[in-house]
Amino acid sequence: MILIKDAYFLKSASKMEETTADIFSEVAFLGRSNVGKSSIINALTHKKGLAKSSSTPGKTRLINFFHVDILRNDVPLTCQFVDLPGFGYAKVSKSLKEEWQKNLTNYIKKRASIRLFVHLIDSRHPFLEIDKEVDTYLRSIVRADQQILQIFTKSDKLGQSEISVIKKQYPQALLVSSSNKKGIDKAMEVILKSLFGDAA
Repeated sequence: MILIKDAYFLKSASKMEETTADIFSEVAFLGRSNVGKSSIINALTHKKGLAKSSSTPGKTRLINFFHVDILRNDVPLTCQFVDLPGFGYAKVSKSLKEEWQKNLTNYIKKRASIRLFVHLIDSRHPFLEIDKEVDTYLRSIVRADQQILQIFTKSDKLGQSEISVIKKQYPQALLVSSSNKKGIDKAMEVILKSLFGDAA
């Protein structure tokens, strides 16, 4: 059983020097602008308004840190959720590396406490080139102590046939909806298992 004891905003950072101390295991959430990162973080922590989305997609350029205290099978666990700036909205840069080179590449490649990359993909547009680039990029830099999890958002907008297509192409991926909360508990289970294993 998983119980979110507390979740709160820690700080925002525009560069590596401004990030929090490398104390807790981190889950880095990344995805295209408007994919629903903030909504998913709020749903996972059961705290509405914890992560705030920008009124203008693609505008946010800060790395936002959130402290999360969890009780799993009566064992207390602590981690950090990290909301990374969205990418690929309108006409931004041509490549992922260009888009992230100033304030993100250092964090993604050098941050010792990242244990899990959660790549969020809009389930209504599951096969975009930009998401393929993200996946390729992450797999090129992921360390032995890190994992990558693909989560397809806004699954409540799909029909069963569309869901089947995604599951066939991405058998390990999770489909979730922050609107009806479908798949949220399962996603949290997978996230915690990635961070802490089966010990708790």
